[in-house]
Amino acid sequence: MTTTSPLEGRRALVTGASAGIGAATARQLVAAGAQVVLAARRAEKLAELAAELGPAASILALDVRDGAAVEAALSGLDLDLLVLNAGLARGTTPAFGNSLAELDDMIDTNVKGYLHVLRACLPQMLEGRRGDVVLLGSVAGRQVYPGGGVYCMTKHAVRALYESLRIDGAGRGVRFTTVDPGMVETDFSKVRFEGDEAKAAAVYAGMQALAPEDIADVILFAVTRPPHVNLGEIVVWPTDQASTTLVRRD
Repeated sequence: MTTTSPLEGRRALVTGASAGIGAATARQLVAAGAQVVLAARRAEKLAELAAELGPAASILALDVRDGAAVEAALSGLDLDLLVLNAGLARGTTPAFGNSLAELDDMIDTNVKGYLHVLRACLPQMLEGRRGDVVLLGSVAGRQVYPGGGVYCMTKHAVRALYESLRIDGAGRGVRFTTVDPGMVETDFSKVRFEGDEAKAAAVYAGMQALAPEDIADVILFAVTRPPHVNLGEIVVWPTDQASTTLVRRD
């Protein structure tokens, strides 16, 4: 007797696939039988991951902030699973204290980057009346916290985008899911603190944060439900985290 992998025959795109949640998700999707296009800015990291995953993975060096480049690279691709994951935070100042470069980086990546990919890929999925779109949000899109104003704003925008997609895509065969994690131990804080590893480590000190694989597990579960089941809003907290501002630490 032969068995069929749950995602056999499906082709996915994962943005921000070079590390963290994106890389962990790509591994899960390939293990479940999908063909996966790995997209991110760091081509060398993508090449390492593709070598690990084998022929089911292909790479696409792409900056989602560049709308024209996204359209040129993705238009016409036959995809039925999108994982919109590329995102970042810069600094811990109030919204009125971020530099212009920080503002542009967060808004262009976290908001416009999602829109660029959707413009290029979603119309074909809706026409084919099949597929899944997973947006990586954050609990910061539900609760703000001090020093995170612009990042929180971008993740509130992702939540609004998810809700809009559900309405505008209703009845057209595509499922939409937002996965909103709490604290996940990745390079996220290292990027936020411009490579300061001590500051990044302090964010997770004394508590058990989520791992990227925890979020990848949730994404895989959502996209392998029967076609009539749409897990729409999934919030994932570490047990040690009660809110964006309350964390139990040893």
